Parts: sequence; C-alpha cells; structure tokens
Amino acid sequence: MKLFWSFLLLSCLCLGFLGNGHSEKPKVVKIGSIFSFNSVIGKVAKIAIEEAVKDVNSNPDILVGTRLQVSMQNSNCSGFMGMVEALRFMEKDIVGIIGPQCSVVAHMISHMANELRVPLLSFAVTDPVMSPLQFPYFIRTSQSDLYQMEAIASIVDLYGWKEVIAVFVDDDYGRNGVAALNDKLASRRLRITYKAGLHPDNAVNKNEIMSMLIKIMLLQPRIIVIHVYSELGFAVFKEAKYLGMMGNGYVWIATDWLSTTLDSSSPLPSERLESIQGALVLRPHTPDSNLKREFFSRWRKIPDASLALHTYGLYAYDSVMLLARALDKYFKNGGRVSFSNDTMLDALGKSGSLNLEAMTVFDGGEALLKDILGTHMVGLTGQLQFTADRSRIRPAYDIINVAGTGVRQIGYWSNHSGLSVLPPESLTRPNMSATPKLRHVIWPGEAFQKPRGWAFSNNGKELKIGVPRRVSYKEFVSQIRGTENMFKGFCIDVFTAAVNLLPYAVPVKFVPYGNGKENPSYTHMVEMITSGNFDGVVGDVAIVTNRTKIVDFTQPYAASGLVVVAPFKKLNSGAWAFLRPFNRLMWAVTACCFLFVGIVVWILEHRINDEFRGPPKRQCVTILWFSFSTMFFAHRENTVSTLGRLVLIIWLFVVLIINSSYTASLTSILTVQQLSSPIKGIDSLREMNDRIGYQVGSFAERYLRDELNISESRLVPLGSPEAYAKALKDGPRKGGVAAIVDERPYVELFLSSNCAYRIVGQEFTKSGWGFAFPRDSPLAIDLSTAILELAENGDLQRIHDKWLMKNACTLENAELESDRLHLKSFWGLFLICGVACVLALFLYFVQIIRQLYSGKPSEGEEDAIGRENHDSSSLRSSTRLQRFLSLMDEKEDVSKGGSKKRKIDGSVTDNSVSRHSRRLESFNSVNPLD
Repeated sequence: MKLFWSFLLLSCLCLGFLGNGHSEKPKVVKIGSIFSFNSVIGKVAKIAIEEAVKDVNSNPDILVGTRLQVSMQNSNCSGFMGMVEALRFMEKDIVGIIGPQCSVVAHMISHMANELRVPLLSFAVTDPVMSPLQFPYFIRTSQSDLYQMEAIASIVDLYGWKEVIAVFVDDDYGRNGVAALNDKLASRRLRITYKAGLHPDNAVNKNEIMSMLIKIMLLQPRIIVIHVYSELGFAVFKEAKYLGMMGNGYVWIATDWLSTTLDSSSPLPSERLESIQGALVLRPHTPDSNLKREFFSRWRKIPDASLALHTYGLYAYDSVMLLARALDKYFKNGGRVSFSNDTMLDALGKSGSLNLEAMTVFDGGEALLKDILGTHMVGLTGQLQFTADRSRIRPAYDIINVAGTGVRQIGYWSNHSGLSVLPPESLTRPNMSATPKLRHVIWPGEAFQKPRGWAFSNNGKELKIGVPRRVSYKEFVSQIRGTENMFKGFCIDVFTAAVNLLPYAVPVKFVPYGNGKENPSYTHMVEMITSGNFDGVVGDVAIVTNRTKIVDFTQPYAASGLVVVAPFKKLNSGAWAFLRPFNRLMWAVTACCFLFVGIVVWILEHRINDEFRGPPKRQCVTILWFSFSTMFFAHRENTVSTLGRLVLIIWLFVVLIINSSYTASLTSILTVQQLSSPIKGIDSLREMNDRIGYQVGSFAERYLRDELNISESRLVPLGSPEAYAKALKDGPRKGGVAAIVDERPYVELFLSSNCAYRIVGQEFTKSGWGFAFPRDSPLAIDLSTAILELAENGDLQRIHDKWLMKNACTLENAELESDRLHLKSFWGLFLICGVACVLALFLYFVQIIRQLYSGKPSEGEEDAIGRENHDSSSLRSSTRLQRFLSLMDEKEDVSKGGSKKRKIDGSVTDNSVSRHSRRLESFNSVNPLD
C-alpha cells in the first residue's frame, strides 16, 4: 500500500511539472510598431500590420495556442518622440518592434534596442548607414538606398551623362542617401556637381525652394536627382515648373518617395501630375504572384483603406509575418518570454524619478534575432531572405516614367542583372544582349530625344579659355597686335569652326598665357584647368599621357609626333656610281659564280665539244670568255651535253635576275638625288654625345629627359625657326646642335623654308593636338563630334591649307632633283673602256713590232725587199712600213698541233706589192736619184 501511494504522489508531481512546463508558452505575445501615422507610408502600413496580425492569429500553422498582440505608437518621424514611444514599449514586455519608419528615429532607438535586446524589423528605413555592426538588432525588411542609388547611377551612365545635381532633404535619410549616390557615381567616373539641401520640416518654405532652384538654373548640368519626402518633393516640382525647369533639356530622377505617392494616391490631382511630367521614378520591385494579387484584391475591400496599397505596405505586412514565423521557431526551440532587470538602469532609476528600472532586458532577444535572420519565407514582396550583411537578396527596382495621366514602366534594375526591360526574376545573369536596356522615355517638355544633360547657364558667364602667347610658329596661334583677348591662327580657326557647329551657343573669352618673350610651358597651362583658372585650353597642345591624367582632350584635330631634324649632304652619283648597286661581297660572289659556272660547263663539254678543246692557254681563255660573256648573253660556244645545257639555262636565269636588279638599282642611283646624314634616327642620336635642340615650352624636353634618359646637359632650348637654322648650321663643334627633336607640324613648317635640313628616321611618338577641358566635361565630347564633322566635310583641310600650305621649298623638293644625267656620272665607265682599248692596242702593237724585227719574211716580202735593195737606203723605212702593214693585214692560223704559220693570201699580197711599186715609181719621178 505504501508503494502504491508513493507511486501516485510521484505521478502527480510529474504531471504538475509537465503542466507547469507547458504553461511556459505564453498565451499572448506582445510586439510593438512605431511609425508616422499621418504619412503616406504610415497610413497604409497601419492597416497592413493589422491585417498581418489577423492572418497570424487565424493561421493554424503559426504560433499555435499563442495570440499575437501589437501595440502601435506614432513617432511623427521625430527622433525625440520616437525615443519616448520606444521607452513606453519597453515597459510592456515587448519582444519585437515593427518599425521604425524614419531614419532619424531608427538611429535613436536602435541604441536602446541593442541594450534591451529587442529586435527592430524596419519596413521603411532605407538609410544605407544603418550598419549591422553598429546596430546588430536592426533588421531591414525593405531595400537599402545603397541599391537605389546604384540604380540611378546606372541610368545616368546608360545615357552618357557625366554630372548630376542632387536635391535632398537635409537629415540622415537625405544626406546618407546622397552620399551613397556620390559613391556609386564616382565608381563610374561620374560626379555630383552641386548638392542642394532643404530643411526637413513639414512647413515648406517657398522662398528657400525658389532660391535653391535659381542657383541650379545657373549651373551647367541639367540632370537633377531629387531625394526628399513627398510633400517637400511636390513643392520643389511646383516651383521648378514655374521657373521653366520642367521643359526641354532637363532630366528629373526621383527616388521611391514619388512612386509611393503615385501608387497610393492614383490618380494624383491634375496640378501635381502636371508638375512631374517626364520625370523618371524608381519603385522597389516586388515580383508578381498569386499571393500578391489576392492581397491587393482583399485590400480594395477594406473599408478603412483610404489609400491604395503601395510597396511599403507590402513590406510592413511581410515584417509582421517574418516576426511571427521567427517567434514560432523560437518557441519550438524551447525559447521562453522572460525579462530581467538591467543593473545600470536600476542604479539610474534609484537615483532619479525617471522610472528607468521599469525597463527590462529581453532574455531571449539574441536567440530570437538568430531565428529572424535564419527564417526563409515567400511573402507578398517575394523571397524574404537575408545575406551576410543583412540585406535582402537580389534587390531590384522598377523604373517608371510619368507621362500623360499616369505612369508607364520603361524597365527594371537589379543588382544581379543590371538594367533590363525584362523582370529581374526572369534573368539570371547581367543583361549583355544588344536589346535595349530601357524602353523609350518621354522626357520633360514632351521630348522624345534624349536630353544632352547639360547646357550653358544663362547667367552671362563666359568660359575662360587659355591660349598660349607664342613667339614662334605664329601660323598656329598668335595674339592679334593691339588687342588683349583676340587671337588668330590655325588652332583658333579650327576651334571657332567646331564651336559654330554646336547646336548651342558657347560664350568664350580667350585669356592669353605666357610672357610674350618665350613660348610658355604647355604642361603648366593645362594644369591651370585643374586649379580653376581656365575652363579650357585652346592651342597647339599635344595630347600626352601626363596631361590626359588631369584633363580631358577632344578628338585630335592635327596629327603630331616627335621627329628628328638634322643636316644632310647630297651624295653625287660620281664616276664610280656603277659599282654602288652591289656591295663588295656581292661583287665578289658574282664574279666567283661566273668563273665557277664557266669551269663547270668546260668540264661537262671538254670531252665531246671541239670548241672547248685546244692548248691549255686557249682553254683558259675560253673558260674566261664563256663565263663573262653570259653576262650579256653573248657567248658563241655551243653546249652539246645535256648537263651542260641544264647548268647553262639555270645560270642564264640567274644572270637575268642579277642584270635586272643591277639595272634598277643603278637607275635609281643615277636619277634620284641621294641624301646622307650621320644621324639615322632617335636611336643613333641617343648613342651620340652631341647636343640636341628642342622647342621652348614643348613636351619634347620632358620626353627626352625622362623617357629616353638623355642627359639634361645635352638638351638645348631653342625658341624660333631662325634659332633652329643657326644651331643646325653651326653644328655641335661651333656651339650649335647635331639635331633637333620637335613635333612634326612645327618641323614641316620649318622645312618649308629651310631646304638644307630634313627629317631623319621614323616618327618615334604618335600623338595629336587637341583642345583641353576639365575631366568629364561634356563640351569636350560635343567638340570632338564637331571636329570629326569638320574632317569629313573638308573644312579642316581647308583651314590647314590656309595657314600651313607654303609655296616655298618643301621637303620633297629638297630630296628630289631633275632626272637629267650628266657626264660626271659616267666618266669612270668611259675611262675603264678607254684604258682597256689603249692597253689592248699597246699589247697588240708590241706583238707586231716583235714580229717585224724578229720574224722571217715571207716569199712575197723577200721579192719586194730584193727590189728595194737596188734602191737607196732612204727607201728602207718604206719597206718596213710595207712589212708592218702586211703583218697587220695577214691572217694568223693556229694549227691543231699548236704551231703558228703565217699564210699570205696571194691575191692580197700581189695587190699590196703592186700598190707599193706604184707608190715607189711615183716617188722616184718626183725625187730622181743622184
């Protein structure tokens, strides 16, 4: 029996404990909500939160056995009131807060939430500064302005605009949003030119807005991003329309404050709708779904819903659902709703009358926070899931255009696909296709053409354009004598012609730069753009790397580049010009080939061809004759063997090529004037130690010194074409220079009147001349287009010919001479031929004389001599002359044995003797012998 009663008592105790444990799950869970009841967002959010609480309490799958109870407080977007209302929440054992709505309130109560461990689920705070590191209990269920500003920067970049003006409300919401916009624009090399802050009070100051807009009108950019609250925004648009700023040329981009109003108050009053025509508006994107459509249908049946449902109402609904699901998970994991006192607050409460000890710390706050961040759900706004930095996954925006009586959607933006005309959920990668990224926009003023994005202000301010005051090469740019701000020259005419092609007026004022005694430093002049002294620079300014880093240049209007100018000497063709087509090695190889081919042919023909046989001396002569006669295709010996003919036909083809090449080269040498200089280009100039000249103010000095590492002691500044000519004429030995390095346009102008010099080597830098403007200046882009148009219609060439075309000596005339040939080019050939003839005759006569005195006379000669012996000794000379003539006239026959035998043709000898006898008789009759 005792055992029975013990078992019964133990069972009761266990049941009691189990009953107590089950009662730990509360019947009611209290949450709070803090926002501005009277705002466009607040009016819709209030009803959405109430509907969400109803759905939670009626859903059998969420918080079974526990009812969700919400307490709402009105912060009126006041930091002080928000703090007061949040303190009131902390006295009611609140486990979570839906809200706040405004950034200023979020900054205030987030510190309190951190201390009391109460999660804040904000459905409307878009301030990107709310960092989870600083505010770990702040959870954003909407989208951060960081992504909204990135979307705006993408739009600005898409249309090619460079500068924008930001109009913002001067509080945490406005300042931090514009700071994010500035960062996103800067990442694309875009910028905010002017930031106009407005007072955040609801009482709109018309004079403040008007003053701000007038300042904007005086600025060049026409792209205006407005990031304010709804009432303040409509007041800005109203005054902008009054000032004509909603017309052609302007672009207005509004953040999601305007789309929220358009969605909740459609249609807008006609006055407000007229004031925002043509504006681009961003709206947080929520995917289309059955759940969303059903809720919209349900919303229209709610009697208290005075405003239409907008995106932030959907965010508010999802925030309640997310908190409810997280609480359900928290309770299922054994979580309890318990609070404990904070020792610091207790100490402060005892020392004062603020009743701070009534505020307690939620013991399960950290666990509930993890459950909230770990909950994944699909709500009215789509997939609700958080990244590591507690941002919603795949943020996206709709881009809408206000036109007519409503709005039209022109595209989307998301952080994973960029701009697109397709919904982000249908894209998984960036939109890189050729399809339009946005649909056509109806811009302010009912314009369909994309606005240029900037215009010259109508305040009468002129652009200060710096112009170099040159002292040399004034054909390019020079100041008109007797004037202060008037210039002329090639560069000025190109700039004026380009400006005249622009579709708008450009008021400019030329400001001279330089002392007028020497050419100014162009790099320093360009740097004055960055300091604000000049709005641009016009002149012969070379586009080089160090300058492009600080300014923007237009399209080059003149080709340029560094070249080397040096003296040259003319190479006369001379008497031995015929040897110059081939170098020594070529001559030697050619001669050896002639001999080699002659020997090869002799070997192949010797045994079977009688023309290649005979005494050794004759065969050597035959080889030499055959070899070199093939040069002129004049060989007489026939080839009999097949191999010999093969070798000969190939060799004749080679000779043909050699002869043709030789003829072409010799023709060029004799007819084209040859110029020579010891300097072949910049490389040979670097290796020398002679001095080098450059133009004062040119970038050539820096390039030679820094890029080519040429010692500064070798560089000589020269200021005029006359100084160029004198320095080159004197040469380095007389204090001049060996060469000058300068830009091609200057050099061409210099050579047009100085024919004793020329360009040597290749142009070793490639650049051009352009007009310089500040970075990202839209004027540089428009002028580049105008310069291209000048080049296409021929005006650029006509301006060039007007200033730079000279009729005097040109470089081409200096390089070419007449193609008439002179004796001095050929006397060497005549000399060789004459020497060969004289030498041959000399050797021939030596042989004849040797035969005359040592040879035995023939029979005919002996008869003639016998008759002469009867005459006097005075006739002996005539006899020798007769024999000499006979030797010259006789035919020499070479026998097969190699011996020589003189055969005298009888008829020829008899005729010669008879003619000689008649001459003797005539002589005797005139001079009788004693």
